[in-house]
Amino acid sequence: MAKSAEEENQQKAFGWAATDNSGILSPFNFSRRENGDDDVTLKILYCGVCHSDLHTLRNEWGFTFYPVVPGHEISGVVTKVGKNVTKFNIGDRVGVGVLVGSCKTCECCEQDLENYCPRIIFTYNSYNPDGTKNYGGYSDMIVVDQRYVLRFPDNLPLDAGAPLLCAGITVYSPMKYYGMTEAGKHLGVAGLGGLGHVAVKIGKAFGLKVTVISSSPQKESEAIDRLGADSFLVSNDPEKMKSAIGTMDYIIDTVSAVHPLLPLLSLLKVNGKLVTVGLPNKPLELPVFPLVMGRKLIGGSDVGGMKETQEMLDFCAKHNITADIELIRIEEINTATERLAKSDVRYRFVIDVANSLSQ
Repeated sequence: MAKSAEEENQQKAFGWAATDNSGILSPFNFSRRENGDDDVTLKILYCGVCHSDLHTLRNEWGFTFYPVVPGHEISGVVTKVGKNVTKFNIGDRVGVGVLVGSCKTCECCEQDLENYCPRIIFTYNSYNPDGTKNYGGYSDMIVVDQRYVLRFPDNLPLDAGAPLLCAGITVYSPMKYYGMTEAGKHLGVAGLGGLGHVAVKIGKAFGLKVTVISSSPQKESEAIDRLGADSFLVSNDPEKMKSAIGTMDYIIDTVSAVHPLLPLLSLLKVNGKLVTVGLPNKPLELPVFPLVMGRKLIGGSDVGGMKETQEMLDFCAKHNITADIELIRIEEINTATERLAKSDVRYRFVIDVANSLSQ
């Protein structure tokens, strides 16, 4: 039986997918489009496991389209390039982050803010304009428009560098936009997980004094001795929190669980900035009095555009910043997501795709 035109333009792919809100992943055969004129095809070598993957797997945000192959911290090598591709060659070390498409013509896209495009196309759990579905990096290969492919600097490892494509840019972008990069200023990092531990490293690279704010006192030695933080504040210790009132210029809040904002706002100086980048699945209460009385600002930020993400990778390579990772095989992914739900990882799982994914 002859193939349809649509089938002719597809190629076989293999990964692991969840089919319901249990979030349990299992082997999954699917199709990718053939490499087009503007496309780059990657052999996926590594893929980070983001907390967003967990939310999506379990439909905690309410908009998961099953089956879903997660993964938006993808690193690998180029195996094909289209005839219009000028930025990449076969064999290049590259990455793909949170998005694989946008309209390219709106105000956001023209300002290199593709991540805020109203027609953004996410790397997984998203649909292309032609109605085909996107699957993420827990898989053997991916085809992406060259605009949304990132070059890995030579000295940036593909395994420990992969989480920077989400965790790195998620903290780098707000620090740049909100002016949280002035050397000598005091940065608080709320939450010491996948995002928070990278925020500590980037903050120190900018020359900031960095304090980790965490409800887990056992993380103090890791924060200071392993990650280079200057100090550690236990968020559920009233006396220590009281002693730190009004001492911080900026706070990046990476916590993805529901939590009170008032204690964090109290730590800020007048004109202080609290930027939240975690995505709790329920609304947080916003206390207005401390904002008004201290001329304080609360903002948000969502990853970054392609230009800024490349800038972040280059910055991290220059300053030898990588994620602290635990490398796992694909068949360990369900155990890993259970551990991630309990914050039992230091600090990012990365799947060794090339050495463990097989049909």
